Amino acid sequence: MSQLLPAARSDVPVVVGVPTAAPDPAAAPAVVAETGTRTAVVGLGYVGLPTSLALVASGSRVIGVDIAATRLDDIRAGRADLLDADQERLRETLRAADPALRLTTAISEIADADTVLICVPTPVDRHLAPDLTALRAACAAVVAHARPGQTIVLTSTSYVGTTRELLVAPLAARGLRVGQEVWVAFAPERVDPGNDRHRQELTPRVVGGTTPDCTARAAAALARITPLVHRLGSPEAAEMTKLLENTFRAVNIALANEFADLCRDLHLDVTEVIDGADTKPYGFMAFQPGPGVGGHCIPCDPHYLLWQVRGQRREAPLIETAMRGIAARPRRVVDRIRELLAGAGRPLLGARVLVAGVTYKPGVADVRESPALEIIGELVRAGAEVGFVDDLVDTVRTPDGGILHRVADPADREWDLVVVHTRQSGLDEAWLGGQPMVLDATYRLAGLPRREVV
Repeated sequence: MSQLLPAARSDVPVVVGVPTAAPDPAAAPAVVAETGTRTAVVGLGYVGLPTSLALVASGSRVIGVDIAATRLDDIRAGRADLLDADQERLRETLRAADPALRLTTAISEIADADTVLICVPTPVDRHLAPDLTALRAACAAVVAHARPGQTIVLTSTSYVGTTRELLVAPLAARGLRVGQEVWVAFAPERVDPGNDRHRQELTPRVVGGTTPDCTARAAAALARITPLVHRLGSPEAAEMTKLLENTFRAVNIALANEFADLCRDLHLDVTEVIDGADTKPYGFMAFQPGPGVGGHCIPCDPHYLLWQVRGQRREAPLIETAMRGIAARPRRVVDRIRELLAGAGRPLLGARVLVAGVTYKPGVADVRESPALEIIGELVRAGAEVGFVDDLVDTVRTPDGGILHRVADPADREWDLVVVHTRQSGLDEAWLGGQPMVLDATYRLAGLPRREVV
């Protein structure tokens, strides 16, 4: 079987004949041995912690590993950002006389587990290249402490070939035969922070193993926390599946933003247009425009694919254009703020601007890659007096390294313009209606007087 070969250079993987065909279900071997109910989850962030709690609810005993002791302290104290249902699960788990979730900073404890899930972040650096610092360290530690009989599943998004590069090859170098003594697969995470409609127990997963038996064992482990496991023919197919999922979203969000600009130029309500198109029962999926894209997936994941494509001297012009459009969106918001203030006879220099909502999405206390940070930074650099209000965030860092504190009561000050970046549940829309100018970057506040859109 052809497969991903190790790259001559570690920074540019070379794909040679990656298998793409799904396995024949009739030919897939049954799991030879019970995969066990002891699972280690490496990385207890937005993916790892909910995954751990879902496993506990399924009857598994879980070893939760995170190198940050402060993160474990936050989890024990109930300060982790979780869905309400998961918060209750966590409280019940930690109150138990014999907790099924054991928290530790010692990676060596994964030796007690039958299954190891690696759930660490994979951001991009300032050059938009993959930053695998955390993932390389986690995989190296797992390889160092792996033992025969374990199933190891990578869930972190990365470029095609990562599973073989960081797990399969190092395990073989240790003398562990993959597919015979240890079993390795890739099964991309599917976690939608803050959305209880897409809990793991309701969301299908895909998995691709290094061998058919690897796939079967990983699927059996994941079947405890998902209603459906779709098997693919290789780790590479599963890695590419995840990149397709989030690149699809990025391209369509960029398109929605472009339509928003076109609709404003034509004096049309883009939300009305999208809602109209969404009545079509086939061939259309609604995406909404906004101030930009934040979080851990869409601003980052397509760049893993683009980085690999460039390394092979190929092009992906549609994806590249979409990502440029997404990157430019926060600056478009600032330009629109400047236009509106100018129309009211005010320069941006010295203008009082309030940003309402700074998290990357409603209901999640997470500002990673949030467009609000770039918007605030651009406004500060232009000399505006900037404040922000968000029930989920106390402070944000400005480009000069300063700290901007949340405005306790925005009604105590007069604002020249309020830009609604994230529509949090605590947003006082009645108060917004009394402001001289509101820039609705969410496109969802159609009833406000003196409302403008990006």
